[in-house]
Amino acid sequence: MGIIQKQGIRSSLYIIIGFVIGAFNLLILSTAFLSQAQLGITRALIDSSTTLVALCSLGSINIIYKFYPYYNDHLDLKKNDLPFLAALISLVGFCLVTCLCFVFKGFIIRKLGKSPEFADYFFHIFPFTFLSLSFLLLEAFMWGQHKTTITNFLKETVVRLLTSLLLILLGFKIINFNTFMQGFSLLYFIPVIIVLVILIRSGKWRFNIVGPSKITRRLNKKMITFGAFILGAHFLNVLAKTNDTFLVVGTQGLKEMGVFSIALYITAIMDVPQRSLSIAIPVLAKSWKDKDMANILHIYKQSVSNLLVVGLAMFGFIWLNIHNLSSFLTHTMSRGNQNWSMIEPVVLILGIAKIIDLGTGVNASIIGTSNLWKFDFMTNVFYTVLSLPMNYFLIKSLGLSGLALSNLGALILFNGFRYWFLWHKFDLQPYNIKHLQLLIITTVIYLLVYFIPRQANIYLDTFIRVSVFGSLFLATLLKINAAPDINNMIRKRVPFLFKL
Repeated sequence: MGIIQKQGIRSSLYIIIGFVIGAFNLLILSTAFLSQAQLGITRALIDSSTTLVALCSLGSINIIYKFYPYYNDHLDLKKNDLPFLAALISLVGFCLVTCLCFVFKGFIIRKLGKSPEFADYFFHIFPFTFLSLSFLLLEAFMWGQHKTTITNFLKETVVRLLTSLLLILLGFKIINFNTFMQGFSLLYFIPVIIVLVILIRSGKWRFNIVGPSKITRRLNKKMITFGAFILGAHFLNVLAKTNDTFLVVGTQGLKEMGVFSIALYITAIMDVPQRSLSIAIPVLAKSWKDKDMANILHIYKQSVSNLLVVGLAMFGFIWLNIHNLSSFLTHTMSRGNQNWSMIEPVVLILGIAKIIDLGTGVNASIIGTSNLWKFDFMTNVFYTVLSLPMNYFLIKSLGLSGLALSNLGALILFNGFRYWFLWHKFDLQPYNIKHLQLLIITTVIYLLVYFIPRQANIYLDTFIRVSVFGSLFLATLLKINAAPDINNMIRKRVPFLFKL
């Protein structure tokens, strides 16, 4: 079993546990202890910080991913200046961005439109941003050492456990909402300390304040060019994903943002397998360095097959039971005081968009680690330029469903261009007839299960739909063998299924 598969499985386990905890936080604790507007504030803080982190890093995080193999292979540990350079660049970026935010604070608050109460928590963005940036920098070095499971455990599981603690303290009135937000802004403090200690004790990482090394002097022009383009590409990519939050907050209000955040989280569960493949980044970087195109194509094909299968399965379990979830949130958790039925059409559209994104595999990582990484910048420019006006006009005319449709349309074109580029430039084509068969049969299964008569008891209804869909989808997967890795895993763990 290769390193990608081994660490991918472990990371998937931690991420799944984290998502279960996150689902409990969002669907149980948050709907019980927070209003929809307060939930919207927490989501706005996360997306604001995510956008600022993309700016503050000044491309340093991606520089680590791209050039770490060169520093690691050709420099003594005591002379490795990459940690110091990355930290210095990010600190300068953070100071610049923070100053700009303070200067334009009044303008930013005015643009919040229908969400003026978010201004009360404006300053909580900065500690959250600084700690998130610090964690991502340290995480990049951990990934360079092929240690992805630890950081995935910290950010996916530990952070959510800390959130659970804060919500419970709030629910039992031990703290008020202001104190909750202060704690929320410091969520990454403990993970940052843990990763820093692990790196230092590994004996493979040191923070050396030294002059430019021979690698830095030799590659500095390439690093600056790469960092500048990646900064633009990464910021535009993040902005394309977070501008919907700012549009909802500014044009619809924090209450609608709370509803949208539930829909986003439900469909984000489908990201679990993709996020677990973070180990592929350093492996791809080394494969490009060694000109190992066979391994790159192998990773591309594996990622497409595995992510498509898991994405289709997760979407089926989610969408076929979304009516039961909205009923549970409305009548059980909110006791009829808040209506959550608006999430149903949004989850349908966002879920289809996720399938399309998952079905293109690790195309972004392949392009980003190649010598033609500038195309990543161009596609992100295209994606942002396309999505911003589409988001604005569709949310104005169709509300949250319009925003979801905009995301779907932009992702189709965005991933379509990336697929064409990899095929045209590198002859990388990962699809086969089995993928088409899987899509057609799974669509038929969706329709069959969707039209099963609904039961009055939502728990019984959920059990029936999960059982029927799961059985039919598993039978299809075993028959078609569209994802050999997954079939082999099933064969090892439950071999009797192949004898039926």
